[in-house]
Amino acid sequence: APGALPAPRPQESPPGSRFVCTSLPLDAAGAGCPLPPVPMQGGALPPEEELKATVLQLRETVLQQKETIGSQREAIRELTGKLSRCEGADGKSAAGAWKNEVGKGKDTMGDLPRDPAQVIDQLSRTMQTLKDRLESLEHQLRANVSYAALPSDLREMLQRRLGDLERQLLSKVAELEDEKSLLHNETSAHRQKTETALNALLERVSELEKGNSAFKSPDEFKVSLPLRTNYLYGKIKKTLPELYAFTVCLWLRSSASPGIGTPFSYAVPGQANEIVLIEWGNNPIELLINDKVAQLPLFISDGKWHHICITWTTRDGMWEAFQDGEKLGTGENLAPWHPIKPGGVLILGQEQDTVGGRFDATQAFVGEMSQFNIWDRVLKAEDIMNIANCSINMPGNIIPWVDNNVDVFGGATKWPVETCEERLLDL
Repeated sequence: APGALPAPRPQESPPGSRFVCTSLPLDAAGAGCPLPPVPMQGGALPPEEELKATVLQLRETVLQQKETIGSQREAIRELTGKLSRCEGADGKSAAGAWKNEVGKGKDTMGDLPRDPAQVIDQLSRTMQTLKDRLESLEHQLRANVSYAALPSDLREMLQRRLGDLERQLLSKVAELEDEKSLLHNETSAHRQKTETALNALLERVSELEKGNSAFKSPDEFKVSLPLRTNYLYGKIKKTLPELYAFTVCLWLRSSASPGIGTPFSYAVPGQANEIVLIEWGNNPIELLINDKVAQLPLFISDGKWHHICITWTTRDGMWEAFQDGEKLGTGENLAPWHPIKPGGVLILGQEQDTVGGRFDATQAFVGEMSQFNIWDRVLKAEDIMNIANCSINMPGNIIPWVDNNVDVFGGATKWPVETCEERLLDL
């Protein structure tokens, strides 16, 4: 029939050789000796083709799983060839042909099943037995891998993974340490650049002061102290003589909190608080003379320009406080009969714990100031009002506000300004 497989041809026997074929009982399939299909006269039957495909598939599976199964496959192939040679061209007369070829002998094929269906059934059972054995081997192999090899491999894999993670962690820590060191170096370099820039600025200010060309007139400038630090300050070059009375006036603008800090301080050997004007923390603004304290009713931390005047006399320690030309408070018994000592240091923006130094950042002034003047007498209220209203220009006879009498340090700056004009902008 078209598409049918050709019947197997018997192999030629070498001269003088003999094959003895004996029938096997049905239960012999379990011993690993399957029976091959018996060719039928007139061509192969469809069940034989199906069985042949099954045998081929089984052979491929056996090759992949175990070399021992491959040996069994070779044995099956060899037995199949021998059995085909015993059966001859057609299955029905195979035994008689073999007897005729070898002469007298025992009819060894007499017990061989003559029904092709029986042969196929025996071979099917044999193939199923082989499949069962193969599945058993696969199950044992999986069991061995699952319970023996896998835990050991898993432990090794976990150890390798933990080692890798530890090395990565140490590498990251080293990177962070390097970044920290680099940041520290960059911070140091930035600080050095800042100090260099401040020094250059100070040198430029000094050059302008020497040339006396910084401002249009000696009194039209302000000192800016924008940060609360212990190194921004201004210094008055002149010192004070011995005083029995004084008036201090200045313009200032600040919105710092809590407290604007120390607009000015005067220290002498043996007394760091000879004259101090300070507002720090939540305390009201205070005037200190010879370390004695009077609280002043002034309110100047609104960020606008204000004109402040303070008068004092050693007679009974009388004091007065003016804001924007108006007297807001007065008192007495502030260091009475104590003359102001001469030869001290006058600082703008810092409170002195020793003469000219030991500044405290929490007490530093933050803001701008201008027109700092000192007189050796108590000014009249009318004069103070006129100064505050910018009606008159009245420099201090002891300390006048002129450019070449004020030095700035630590980043404090001097800027051209007309205080009265700026005050009009605040109104």
